[in-house]
Amino acid sequence: MIAVLKVHERPLSVPPETAGELIDSLGGRDDRLWPPEWPPVRFDGPLAVGVPGGHGLVRYVVSDYVPGRWVRFRFTGPRGFEGFHEFGVERVDAGRSVLRHTLVVRPRGPRWPVWSLFFRPLHDAVFLDGLDRAERALTGRVARPRRWSPYVRLLRAASVRFAPRLGAEARGTHGKE
Repeated sequence: MIAVLKVHERPLSVPPETAGELIDSLGGRDDRLWPPEWPPVRFDGPLAVGVPGGHGLVRYVVSDYVPGRWVRFRFTGPRGFEGFHEFGVERVDAGRSVLRHTLVVRPRGPRWPVWSLFFRPLHDAVFLDGLDRAERALTGRVARPRRWSPYVRLLRAASVRFAPRLGAEARGTHGKE
């Protein structure tokens, strides 16, 4: 079984404690990390170990959490995808930090083409958008904003068209409309 490792990171001209506040805001009312143009991150309670949540079709549970520093989510769905994703802040010095998103996933059997053709391009786009959002929230601007590829735009359009056919749980609402 082949594992996928994807790392996206953004150097920020802010102290690590300031960048860490974005991680703590994830999924909350004042979420300054997750991009609003994507299906929202929702949790079945405050961000804490053991709390289930997800975004879009992706389900996970908070497996580890160090407030202001690091959070890891273990995948629980869709079936056939094992692994985790996480956000962390690394100190460069007192006034600079790096915000990092890491994904480790093992698509099983027929899930490999689904990962390659559908989830991978959307994953890259949403997390790069999130890093743009973080940079804007902390510095007031984005030095090099990311742009969606034509393929990502096509996948997003198809997702919007077919999303109404999915149940509320598959869309990530967890009954919290």
